[in-house]
This record gives sequence, structure tokens and C-alpha cells, in this order.
Amino acid sequence: METLAMHISNGIINGPVAAVFAVIALAAMAFCVMRGRRDLDDRLAPMAGLVAAFIFAVQMLNFPIFTAGVSGHLLGGALAAMLVGPWVGALCVAVVLVVQALVFGDGGVAMLGLNITNMAVIGIAVAYLLIALLLRVLPRTPAGLAVTAFLSALVSVVVAAMGFVLQYQLGGTTDLGGNLAGLAGTMAVSHLLIGIGEGLITATTVVTVAKVRPDLVYALRALKPAVPASVPAVGGVR
Repeated sequence: METLAMHISNGIINGPVAAVFAVIALAAMAFCVMRGRRDLDDRLAPMAGLVAAFIFAVQMLNFPIFTAGVSGHLLGGALAAMLVGPWVGALCVAVVLVVQALVFGDGGVAMLGLNITNMAVIGIAVAYLLIALLLRVLPRTPAGLAVTAFLSALVSVVVAAMGFVLQYQLGGTTDLGGNLAGLAGTMAVSHLLIGIGEGLITATTVVTVAKVRPDLVYALRALKPAVPASVPAVGGVR
């Protein structure tokens, strides 16, 4: 905890809680592998590589939040969910987290289960649920797609941050003196600001891709519109 590290560093959460979340993360990733194999094709596979590289780059921008071992940063979960879907998207984020921990020392290796649960499982799940809801009620125009991307990114970042608060309540190694609400408030406010930035980046990226190659946006292909067919869609996809 003496040096700034991305994600949760070793020693922030105790061993038993970290072990439980490691099992949860492993089970979730195994399920994503099974479901993701159905989606992978010549179009999705290279896009997954690009998404993973983009997420790796944006997560290098981090900001100290709680202690010297915890920082806030862009997640990229909503972007992954929109472009490559929830299953492959979760795998992309998990791979990025593993590489960062093992190669660059960003986040504790013993804390990988916690970090994967927060960012690859909770973040992706919340983002895709919002995407599925919003794309069924908003027109599939550039504006509608931008709103969908922005809101899903914003909310998913804040909810993923709250995952850390829950984990800390279960097994935090530092006594906060009953000030868990203060930790939750700090994490929420900080990640709300981060989420706004991530929402703008996600909206810009997704709309740009959709205008040029709408067939590369997983959410537009997989989620059927609930609006009349006469409403124009991004890139001509209805």
C-alpha cells in the first residue's frame, strides 16, 4: 500500500474474501468463454483484439481515490459491451486486468478475483442491461446511440466502484472507524466524474464506428429494435 497501484492492491482486502471472489470471477469467466464461443467469428475476433487494446490504454489513466493502494480510472466496460457483446467484452476486460497485474504490477495478483468481479463482471453486466433497455426505447439514430453509450458507461462505472465498497465491508484490512459511508460517498462522487468522461469517450467511439461500419457494433446486431421499422437507424441498420 506504499505505492500507487491501479485497481485493488494486495493487502487491501483479506485473504478469505479475496479467495471467494476469485472463485466467483473464475466461474463467471468460464461461463463467458462458453457463451462467447458462439459469438466469435471473422468479424468479432479482430474487433475484440482492438477493444482489449483500447481498454488497456484508457485504464492507464488512473487517479488516487482512497488509499495509496486504490485508484479510480476509466473502465471501458460499456464500450466493450456495445462493440463485442457482454460475453466477449467481459473476457477482454479480464485479459487486460490479468496482463496489467502480472506484467506491469498494476493491481495485486492476489486481488485479481476482486478486480475482475468489479470491472469485468459487474461493470459489463450493468452496462449491457442498460444498453439492452435503452436501445429498445430510444431511436437508433446517432443521438439515440450516443445517449445509450453515455448513460451505460456512466452508470456502470459508478456501480462497479460500489462493488469495491461491498468487498471492503466484507474484508477490508484497515479499520475505517465506522466511516464506510464516507468511503462509499468518496468512491461514488469520484467515479461519477470519471464516468462522465468515460461516457463521452464511449459515445464518441461507438457513434463513429456505427456511422462507418454499423455491422461491427454488436449491440445493433444482437438487440432487436422495439421501435417501428420506419424509424431510421444508424448506418442504415434497422
